[in-house]
Amino acid sequence: MSFHMHLRATTSREAPEDFSSLLDFMGAAWEDHQQEYAAGIADSIEKDFGHVHELYTMGADQGDATIAANTLPIFGGRHIHSPTKDRPPFVILNPAEVRGVAEFLRTVSFDERWQVAGTELSKPYIGWEDKNAARNIFLGYHNDLRTFYGRAALAGHTVIKAFWY
Repeated sequence: MSFHMHLRATTSREAPEDFSSLLDFMGAAWEDHQQEYAAGIADSIEKDFGHVHELYTMGADQGDATIAANTLPIFGGRHIHSPTKDRPPFVILNPAEVRGVAEFLRTVSFDERWQVAGTELSKPYIGWEDKNAARNIFLGYHNDLRTFYGRAALAGHTVIKAFWY
């Protein structure tokens, strides 16, 4: 079974506001994902998105004002739930939130976050020949997210997240 977190940048005016319209919009975007990724308006993370969330939040002080920014790249934003609750919600970040995520990702130290979370996040990779495999995979996710959110922020876009299972 495959599951993905799919991110799509769009103008606020073009962002659907109800579950059914989001399902149509993001379904069409998923079909065009390769082209949209190449155009810089889409990104995705297969299966590891929950662990990427942990990279940014593990060990964070819950009283820290930056914790909200830490949660935004993956699960943060306004949730639009399925009327029947049988599907994961869509998540929408408005342009101000997108700018906040872009700034967080621009300034957060990957190496510092890896020192906090790397041992735990590396467990599934124990025994791999490349001892840096996990670190390199997560660094790739981090760099992709930083680039995606940076472009979306510069364009003043909204970001919609879909979780496909």
